[in-house]
Amino acid sequence: MGELIGKAVEGELYYADRKEFDRIRSLNAEPAVRTALFADMARLNALYMIARAGSGHIGSSFSSMDVVSWLHLNEMRTNEDGSARDLYFSSKGHDAPGLYAVMIALGKLPAEYVHKLRQADGLPGHPDVRTPNMVTNTGALGMGISKAKGMAFAHRRRGLDVHLYVMTGDGELQEGQIWESLVSAANDKLREITVVVDHNKLQSDFLLSQTSDLGDLPAKFAAFGWHVERVDGHDLGQLAAALERCRKADGPQVIICDTIKGKGVSFMEHTAMESDAAQYTFHSGAPKADQYTKAAQELIDSINRQLDKAGAASLELEKVQNKPAPQPGETRRLLPAYSDALIAAAERHDNLVALDADLLLDTGLIPFRQRFPERTVECGIAEMDMVSQAGGMALKGMIPVCNSFACFLSTRPNEQIYNNATEHTKVIYVGWLAGMVPGGPGHSHQSVRDIAAVGAMPGVTILEPSCPEEVAPLLDWAIEESRGSSYFRMVSVPWQVPFALPAGYKPSVGHGVRVGGHDGEAVIVTYGMVMLAQACAAADLLKQRGIGLEVVNLPWLNRVDGAWLAKTLAGKSALFTLDNHYLDGGQGERVMTAAFEQGLGGLKARRFGLEKVPVSGSNADVLKHAGLDAESLAAGIAATLGH
Repeated sequence: MGELIGKAVEGELYYADRKEFDRIRSLNAEPAVRTALFADMARLNALYMIARAGSGHIGSSFSSMDVVSWLHLNEMRTNEDGSARDLYFSSKGHDAPGLYAVMIALGKLPAEYVHKLRQADGLPGHPDVRTPNMVTNTGALGMGISKAKGMAFAHRRRGLDVHLYVMTGDGELQEGQIWESLVSAANDKLREITVVVDHNKLQSDFLLSQTSDLGDLPAKFAAFGWHVERVDGHDLGQLAAALERCRKADGPQVIICDTIKGKGVSFMEHTAMESDAAQYTFHSGAPKADQYTKAAQELIDSINRQLDKAGAASLELEKVQNKPAPQPGETRRLLPAYSDALIAAAERHDNLVALDADLLLDTGLIPFRQRFPERTVECGIAEMDMVSQAGGMALKGMIPVCNSFACFLSTRPNEQIYNNATEHTKVIYVGWLAGMVPGGPGHSHQSVRDIAAVGAMPGVTILEPSCPEEVAPLLDWAIEESRGSSYFRMVSVPWQVPFALPAGYKPSVGHGVRVGGHDGEAVIVTYGMVMLAQACAAADLLKQRGIGLEVVNLPWLNRVDGAWLAKTLAGKSALFTLDNHYLDGGQGERVMTAAFEQGLGGLKARRFGLEKVPVSGSNADVLKHAGLDAESLAAGIAATLGH
């Protein structure tokens, strides 16, 4: 039962149920008044969802909310049976919590999903077609307009009258595919496509103008033959008029909406940043408890003022007690170790340069940029361009280190990485967010195919540090000993490390080291903090059943020394491998091949790894769903051994 909330209380979370949204939609008021109220209520619910989930994107959910609400309430046509006739989707995907809030309010998603953001049985961190009424998968940037063109072609072939509204981010416009997609849309006069640019002028960390300025956007789109409008994205009257003019165009249209990131909560709005050089802190992640309470109060007060002005009763809200997710025990992170190791390497090598793709904070490069501003190259959201720039630098004697999320760095510029490899130069690629966790963002950000994507590149060695102590030795090897290029898979999240490298450890290509487990008949070969922790825990469970499993860390993901492996497996009866990756193309394939080539085919053997697309959810749920948590591993190993 809803209640009036006069003062928000820390420790409580608030949301409006569908009845309150229905009440707002039925108000005897102008569409702009109803929509502005609806949008602020959706902001409150999106804030609730992100706070409850512990992660999500507030800034872009709030900046795009007025546009998304107007389109869904006033523009998009429905069929006689109430189903959607026109379609909307967000190409950027970061604004998923805001879109979900709108769809839940309109009954296009189950009401209980307001509580299930980033849960395995609820809403993924980025849109996915397995969610009801989601039009396409998004989250990997740059694809939206191309997807809309394909849909428009299919609709025309089937004689359907469907209008397509596509939301893009402004940082997303740095992706080359966006500009590739514009030409044929104009040539084919795809007037059924309207693109909206959420021009909030901020990227992940800093202003777009600091990262990679887009220049004169209206002129750029017009030069490609598009009808262009530019409006205040929070002025619904301007937006409605622009959409009306777009309906008269004979080709595709773009509306550049000047918006404010974090709109609706004063201290979250980017216009409240102390200086142009400040870092925006509400791009992703959940607000702190006091920040949530302050933001919720501000939204509630704003909504009630609007309701009072419209002659309507104040907002009645549902409230729940905030129960923060249980925190793991002592954890460790790779990021600080990488920052320190990269700076130390740069001190020794004045030709070392760091390149970034709009992820300075997430890739640990802020300390490097502070120490070596002249050796930090910000490329924006343009991985192909970054990798080819690095190739050019390498040809001229530099040691370029490319940094981005692994899901984008290994795949989008894959051809460019291969081109660099064929030149036999040295480029170091450092891919963060590697593997299944964090599970919240979903499959667009879970890098679980990069070993396969990069593994066949000639001369490129793939490595993954197991703990902070292994970062510097492996990075130093890549810089100072390797003759070719290297690709690092880096786990971004803090993780428990119940193992240790042996004293005096020095990496040797294709060799691994035992880091845990118990003496016995079986060996499991794996890598990285996440999988080694699961393997060690599984070994402890197996010991209780009288099974000895030795845990070996092999940080070389596409290099296996056969002689070392034969020595490691001497006297053993079983070999297991564990991949934080799809089974196809993972380290396990190379380990098993090396074992066969060494004449070890008589061993009992099994590979563990992903066999299906991972889910979005808590880290524990993601591992369990894939059958790669400690309990599942222990059961699978015992079954293979016949216990």
